Amino acid sequence: MNKIILVGRFIKDPELMHIQNENKVYTKFIIAVDRLFKDLDGTRKADLIPVIIWGKKAEVICKYMKKGSCISLSGRLKTGSYENKEGNKRYTAEVIGEDFKFIGNKKEENYINENVNQ
Repeated sequence: MNKIILVGRFIKDPELMHIQNENKVYTKFIIAVDRLFKDLDGTRKADLIPVIIWGKKAEVICKYMKKGSCISLSGRLKTGSYENKEGNKRYTAEVIGEDFKFIGNKKEENYINENVNQ
């Protein structure tokens, strides 16, 4: 089973993108996910996780979320590889988001989540 659950913050405003000649939209963004432990010097690190979400859900995210907004999402991990200009093999990993919930003040959270599930 390929299932990932993340809670993190947007590192910049998400943007809605369109596929040319098709009626498909998506958004690709990065969230910062705090690690559970602190370093020896007492600082907490975060992992930067790339996420892609398609369709109506992408439109909702772009409409309501911005840099610093907190989100809980689940999806699957997609990995791949390519060869760069120098001929070196590079590996990629990104989360294909399937479900999400905004984490914020209660009034805003209820309104947004009701509209996402329609």
